[in-house]
Amino acid sequence: MKKKIIIFSIFFTLMIGMITGCGVGDKKTSTEPTNTKPIVLTYAFFAPAGTFPALQMEKWAEEVVKRTNGKVKVDTFPGGTLLTANNMYIGVLEGAADIGLSSPTYEPGRFPLLAIADLPLSYPNAKIPSLIYWELTQEFQPESLAEYKVITMFTTEPAYIQSIKPVRNLDDLRGLELRATGTIGQALQALGAAPIGMSMAEVGGSLQTQVIKGYVSSREVLKDFMFAERVKYVTDYPLGQVSFAAVMTKEKWNSLPPDVQKVIDELSVEMTVWASEYLDSHVKEVMNWASKEHGVQVITLTPEEKAKWDEKLIPLQNKIVGEAEAKGLPGQQFIERLFELREDYINKYQ
Repeated sequence: MKKKIIIFSIFFTLMIGMITGCGVGDKKTSTEPTNTKPIVLTYAFFAPAGTFPALQMEKWAEEVVKRTNGKVKVDTFPGGTLLTANNMYIGVLEGAADIGLSSPTYEPGRFPLLAIADLPLSYPNAKIPSLIYWELTQEFQPESLAEYKVITMFTTEPAYIQSIKPVRNLDDLRGLELRATGTIGQALQALGAAPIGMSMAEVGGSLQTQVIKGYVSSREVLKDFMFAERVKYVTDYPLGQVSFAAVMTKEKWNSLPPDVQKVIDELSVEMTVWASEYLDSHVKEVMNWASKEHGVQVITLTPEEKAKWDEKLIPLQNKIVGEAEAKGLPGQQFIERLFELREDYINKYQ
């Protein structure tokens, strides 16, 4: 009998140990991170990987992965490998990419309120219009963006005429074939030039054959696209800027966990600043390089000539604001607020 009691006691002790051990093991397992697959986001952009918006895209992807501890993986597709400038925003709506980075300027008529932000307003750099662009979009919540969650926004520095022959006055500009798009193309037309629409990828060959005699763009392209080999003059008159907006659909945004949404929201203005500061620094380096290596010269308009150009562009401003108003949009209110922000930011950052 005693032998049976001893055996039973040993058996009971072993069972308790096993049960307790299982309980401890279960508790430990529940606190360990699970090997779940990361959330994969596809991010498309139309221009080559070396351009500054594409560098912004890669920086954004890197930060998202880092700040979510690998919970999110971002696959980037620069150079039009997934979507192009012609179908970026519609492609995002149709699910071809989770995020698309493009320029509303490249889709005339679709973003009438945002077109006002691209007007030539003599900004000294890229940072000021970039911050204004973001702030205006947050304040006015344009209807044209209602289907999207805006990830970040920024602009180029002002665009300048970069030409094979010098452009010193309106006579030099009259009838001159220059590559330009969107609002900048309209500004050129108002000044008497002959704007030609084409992708940046076509510009190099068109300069070589002199189908165009130059182009209007921010100045980093002198090196990034090696256009300094063809154009030798930059006319120091700012002709508007090209804006960029990275977006995803509201449906995709709502499918993301709150902690991932928080990271993306935190990055929105950070990337506005990062992209614009990178570009401003890069442009200074490019202009020094273009001057030293390729003899590119900067032409400054006389005060009298600049006044003539300014006067010719006033009707364009009225036209674009009027087009927004005609569609029931607050065009006048938008531009008045833009001027307020412009004064504030120039005092702060110039």
